[in-house]
Amino acid sequence: MWLHGKPDNTIRKYTIWVERFLESVDYKPLHLVTLEELQHWQSSLERYSPNTQRNALASIKSLFTFGHELGVLPFNVARIVKPPKAKDTLGERILTEVEVQKMIAMEPNPRNEAILRLLYYGCLRVSELVSLSWNDLSERGEEGIITIFGKGGITRVMELPAPVWKLLCQLRQGAAGDAPVFRSRKHSHEGRLDPSRVNRIVRDAAVRAGIGKNVSPHWFRHSHASHSLDRGCPPHLVRDGLGHKSLSTTSRYLKARPKDSSSRYLPL
Repeated sequence: MWLHGKPDNTIRKYTIWVERFLESVDYKPLHLVTLEELQHWQSSLERYSPNTQRNALASIKSLFTFGHELGVLPFNVARIVKPPKAKDTLGERILTEVEVQKMIAMEPNPRNEAILRLLYYGCLRVSELVSLSWNDLSERGEEGIITIFGKGGITRVMELPAPVWKLLCQLRQGAAGDAPVFRSRKHSHEGRLDPSRVNRIVRDAAVRAGIGKNVSPHWFRHSHASHSLDRGCPPHLVRDGLGHKSLSTTSRYLKARPKDSSSRYLPL
């Protein structure tokens, strides 16, 4: 009930952290948990990175907020627990255009190439990619259109360039409209490709391209946004492509890779 409608990845991560927290308080009822116990558990997280700490605390705060709003908890003691400030490392997770194209060009498997191209040109999250059915794709001239039901229940539509659309059409091979675009050879996850497999495909592509970073599929999404803005795409189109509710969220990409800076106006 608490995590109903949340993405699978969020459910998995939140469940893990809540289980660890409950174990630390001997599984006592939530209404008996004290602020001191919450703060003690927060202190135990200091061995993790600030971002990991923020994710852990977000899961606990989410649970207590839900219980309070439902009326099960008379007080939300987690409300005043503040997560640590974390360095914005977005700029470190943006590939260059050359790196993206090299990863795609050096991928020998047509299906995996289509995955890489869709992650980049379609601006997809992994969960959105593996959830795609052929009914979500439609033709528009030589190009294609993809309808994505994403995070927060937001539906967005993205155009696919002709080369990407052509590659996808070659993969279909008469599959039914409700069939997964990317099938699992092990027939798990209702026949859909496992997200962990997509992670391996991306990591292997990065190694093949000689990129010495721990590249994840989400880096393609960051790169899509950054490259589009660099090439003059209006911010509101990038916002819509990403599925952001607020333009201020999208503006992070402008700050992560600025094209201008006050330092350029100083004498050398």
